[in-house]
Amino acid sequence: MASHLSAAMTTPRADETRTTGENGMTSPSSRAVDFYFKCAVAVIGVVGTAANALVLYAMVASKQHRKHLLICNQNVFDLCSCLLLVVTYPLHLCNIRLTGTLGYWLCVVIFSDCLLWGTMNGSITNLASVTVERYLRVVHPIWSKKRLRRWVIGAAAAYAWISGIVYQLALVLSTTAVVDGVCYGRAFSSSRAAEVIHGVWNFVSFFVVVVLIFVVCYWRILAVIRRQASVMAGHRGPGPSSARIQSSQAQSNVIKTMIVVSAFYVVCWMPAFTYYLIFNLTTNIPFNESGYYAVVFICFFYICANPFIYAVKFDPVKCVLLSLIPCKMTAVPVASVNNMIEIHSSRPTTRVVWEHISQV
Repeated sequence: MASHLSAAMTTPRADETRTTGENGMTSPSSRAVDFYFKCAVAVIGVVGTAANALVLYAMVASKQHRKHLLICNQNVFDLCSCLLLVVTYPLHLCNIRLTGTLGYWLCVVIFSDCLLWGTMNGSITNLASVTVERYLRVVHPIWSKKRLRRWVIGAAAAYAWISGIVYQLALVLSTTAVVDGVCYGRAFSSSRAAEVIHGVWNFVSFFVVVVLIFVVCYWRILAVIRRQASVMAGHRGPGPSSARIQSSQAQSNVIKTMIVVSAFYVVCWMPAFTYYLIFNLTTNIPFNESGYYAVVFICFFYICANPFIYAVKFDPVKCVLLSLIPCKMTAVPVASVNNMIEIHSSRPTTRVVWEHISQV
């Protein structure tokens, strides 16, 4: 192992990694940039933790965690990621010398951000699962009622957690080492071919495939909704029941929310995946510290901004959060939020409701 590390550290890529390791910054400017970046990430973690906790409370208070298990699971992923930002990045600012077995495992679990990126990878898988679930419920409603049981959705949620953490553990254990008391996470690869294969696989699996799922599923969902709206517009008989109107509007609200979340994912994660792919495919591009910090910061901003999307676009969550705002008017009890949602959903006429759905 020692000889392998010695050989690896003589390569240009390993030298670049070493100069930008957790505790291996050499220039004062690099130290300053690293310090401010980690402070900013810690602030994002605090804001994101508070925002995600509020949204999670609103989902539980409005009982949406039972109706939309995967969406609630997505919020739990974001909450855990923000909590890990708060815990791990202040530790990155401390010059902790790692020694022995305990130091190695601290390097693997904490200083290499294994748990953090495990939850973030899991959230990507879960977001794709949410999209597929919405697709099945809208495009294949009869099939989904028979086959899409609660245990199937629970299994998809559990798979997102297990797959994300196992993937990161396998990656970190094979590419991480402690050298002279300093943790170098994901710095040592067994071969150049392994770097290229992993870079391509990571880009295709977590970005290309996920974006294709978004495009295909939501395109089909919107096509079905527009077709239903056109049919109802030409229907001269009695309109749909109040329960059906409420269900349609609730479904439309969920779809709009998840489309915004998915589009925001594409915008925020595309720079990171592209940067990682280019860095693994080419050997003549040096490690750019500013570029790395920029793309990683955008990824962390994504998990912090997600709860604000739920608060603005998801009506049940919005109602609960509005009831928490103190004002001179009489406060709305949380227990009556479900009644507010039902009244709000059943208030419009049939024509207005279906015009609203056709605009999704």
